[in-house]
Order: sequence, then structure tokens, then C-alpha cells
Amino acid sequence: MTHGQTLSVTLSLARPDFSLEVELELPARGITVLFGPSGAGKTTILRCIAGLERARGHVVIGDRCWQDSAKGIFVPTWRRALGFVFQEASLFDHMSVAANLSYGVERVCVPQAQDALSQAVSLLGISHLQGRSTASLSGGERQRVAIARALATQPEILLLDEPLASLDYARKQEVLPWLERMHQELSTPIVYVTHSVEEAKRLADLVVLLENGRVTSCGPLEVLPNAG
Repeated sequence: MTHGQTLSVTLSLARPDFSLEVELELPARGITVLFGPSGAGKTTILRCIAGLERARGHVVIGDRCWQDSAKGIFVPTWRRALGFVFQEASLFDHMSVAANLSYGVERVCVPQAQDALSQAVSLLGISHLQGRSTASLSGGERQRVAIARALATQPEILLLDEPLASLDYARKQEVLPWLERMHQELSTPIVYVTHSVEEAKRLADLVVLLENGRVTSCGPLEVLPNAG
């Protein structure tokens, strides 16, 4: 996406125990935090943006239409230029950090791939980890490697699904400064799912409050409960 463009998302999804009805216009850069309790629909929205789950509606990023139910358009996940980092880092433990990073780049055809990989490694401060097995990494180090691998593919948008939720307090404090640095230096828009007020306050440009599959508020940090 270029400056001035948006991510436009309209989703309608009905399950026996849950329904999602959202309309969002998200900015072309910065971090949008999807905030709310478990079961509010935060992860479902990410999965729909990624094409991992199919709802009715549309997903348009800049001038690229990834989904439009009315027109019969649905671009599969592998053709969407996005990075997705889950709560548990999906790394190959039988491979080194360097091999994990290279795998992420090699599976997509992007220009200046090695330059992008070097930039991501520097941005997340993981150069010294490249010779190590991923099985030997701490939880915080694993998430930094996973985020760097996603960034190295030069995505049009980065989706982070509670990337710190499985970490203890000390590891969260280890990773947050790197996320803040990424926030400051990257132009790639990020959609970040959390139910942590601290993470939202430190990272968010825009906050979307969700409850029971509906948007209850959308705006700056002041919309957060206990934001003061």
C-alpha cells in the first residue's frame, strides 16, 4: 500500500455460537490494535483478512481486492502479500535460525530478497542468533525470529495475533522495545491483536474495541478502558 490508501474490511460470519459483523477502514501505515476479551472476534478478523477463514463481505488493501463476495472474488492465502505471526512462533526446530529465515524468503518471489532479509534481521536484533538452533531459543527470541521471517517477505500488511500472549512478563519486556522500534521504522501497516492494555498503549496508533463480534469503538488510545 502507498500513503493515503487504506485497508477496507467488511465481514459477516455466522456460526452456531458466534457471529461477526464488522466494517473497518484501517490506515495504510502504523499499528492498528484489535482489542477485546477472548471470543470477541479479534483473531477471526485476522484469519479472514489472511484468507484462512471465509466470511461474506470484502477485503481490499490499497488497490488490490483480495475478496469481494458480491463479485465472486476470493484470492487464496498463498497469493496474498501478507505476513502472519501467530501466538506460538511457527518455526522449524530441526533447522537453524538462518535456515528458518531463508526458508521464509525462498518460498515467495520478492525483489531484493536478501536486502529485505538483512533489514529484518537488523530491525529485530537477531543477527547473533542466526547460527543457533531454534529449539534453543527463548520464547521472546522465537517470536522475534518469526516476525523477522514474516517481514523479510516484504508483505503489504503484517498480521500479529497476540504475539506476546504466551510469554512471561520478563520475556514480554524483552520483546516490546523491538516492536516499538519496528513501529517507528517500518512503513508496513500492522494489525495487532491483543487483550493487554500495556501492549496497546505502547504500540497502537489506532484502537478498535471489539465485543461479541461487533466493533464497539474505534479511535485513538483514549478509547481504551483505563487508558489514562
